[in-house]
Amino acid sequence: MKTGLIYCPKREGFKSPEKRWKKIAECLESHGIKYDLVQSENAQSVERLVSMLIHNGYDDIIICGGDAALCDAVNCLMREEKEVRERVVLSVIPNGLMNDFAAFWGLTENDIKLAVESIATRRIKKVDAGCLIYTDKDGEKRNRYFLNCINIGLVAGIQRLRTETRKIFWSRKVSYVISLVLLLFQRMFWKMEYTINYETEQHRVMTMCIGSALGFGQTPNAVPYNGMIDVTVMRNSAFTQIFSAITLFLRGKILNHKMILPYRCHDITIKVPKNTPISIDGHSFSDIDTSTDPMKIIVEQEAINFIIEK
Repeated sequence: MKTGLIYCPKREGFKSPEKRWKKIAECLESHGIKYDLVQSENAQSVERLVSMLIHNGYDDIIICGGDAALCDAVNCLMREEKEVRERVVLSVIPNGLMNDFAAFWGLTENDIKLAVESIATRRIKKVDAGCLIYTDKDGEKRNRYFLNCINIGLVAGIQRLRTETRKIFWSRKVSYVISLVLLLFQRMFWKMEYTINYETEQHRVMTMCIGSALGFGQTPNAVPYNGMIDVTVMRNSAFTQIFSAITLFLRGKILNHKMILPYRCHDITIKVPKNTPISIDGHSFSDIDTSTDPMKIIVEQEAINFIIEK
């Protein structure tokens, strides 16, 4: 059995990514895990590297990265034949800007040892892959898969701004605060129409989260192995309530807001205005033509072999 590790370096403030990798490598060696190492050059290279490992006969692929890197790995794997997906096993050492899917299994960025011990124990579970079916800007039908969540509206806008400010400010907290300030000058509500559990709703929506897992705290009851997705919709609210919603979101208690509509379903169809912010597992996603066909989100049940906490 061949193991490949894709290392996605992350710079946080003035901390050196080399020092963190040294700790990870030492922990892997102490647990007797043999692997071949490849390093991603940028956010677009993970899918290429996963494809390279798969076609060179690697069975176990460790992603040393965050939600976005895992999302890229899943999208590469889901393009392969079923026989390949049955053979390949994914695992993660949290090392990203957002590590929400790892956190669902109790794996955190600060506990390298637990993540490595879990890989060594090799407790495998089949997990769901959420699937966004959409029309791209060239008029072609496309699929994009996710493990954690899709955000539409306010939170997707925050994530897009945060990605842009992170290019200037290395600090995670500074970029987040600046993103919130810049958000005051952005659009806050979008008129959306969605069909869920055979009922069609229309609302002015601040944010919508479709989660197969924690959804960055917005779908805390979702689990990525029941063939369903949780949907959290925050409707139009008074301007003064926006700040309370942001506060609850940062505290991981967004469902406590009185303007929240929670759902659980197998699929959802959504129409949104043009240029509505959309993010998939932390990736800002702008390839969707929202002016034509509605988006549809379904679940591919037990699609991915994933190593979970020991």
